[in-house]
Amino acid sequence: MHNNQYFAVYKPYGMLSQFTNDHGIPVLGDLYDFPIDVYPIGRLDKKSEGLLLLTNDNQFKATVLEPKNKLPKTYWVQVDNDITEEAVQQLSAGTITIKHNGKPHQVKPAVCEKIDTPDLPERVPPIRYRKNVPTSWISLTIKEGKNRQVRKMTAAVGFPTLRLVRASIGNYELGGLQPGDVVEIEPEEVL
Repeated sequence: MHNNQYFAVYKPYGMLSQFTNDHGIPVLGDLYDFPIDVYPIGRLDKKSEGLLLLTNDNQFKATVLEPKNKLPKTYWVQVDNDITEEAVQQLSAGTITIKHNGKPHQVKPAVCEKIDTPDLPERVPPIRYRKNVPTSWISLTIKEGKNRQVRKMTAAVGFPTLRLVRASIGNYELGGLQPGDVVEIEPEEVL
């Protein structure tokens, strides 16, 4: 019987959540020599950063991804402009409808709060800076994960996402990980 392995990765901006790419775009395999049967659980798009879990344990993967298990995922989101209390409440309420696979999808209630700028490494390249337009940060915890859901949600309330960092999955947090870091973890740290 082969050993199950579990990894937490801080996926850097501009990297694909996969192992192969023909276009010279950085991929996960550039970070670490992962065992051949280890794959990411879910994904973060190229412009998103932060926590990604990888494993060769299909049961663990299913547990993390299965919507009925409602494993919370928290994102730190830098948005354009100074987000209003009203927009924060809308993001929490579960009343926003986004497009998913071409159809309207009403998102489930989430936990959203305005936060101070998190202590994160600078993004490379940095977000586009506009002197006269402030930015602000929210923490958004969702229990579903539709494609580009967080970006679609903040756009729907009028505050487009500038930077998106997944800070935690279940009980596992980015903590002191830096972009590109890979650590072996135990499933208990997540579930």
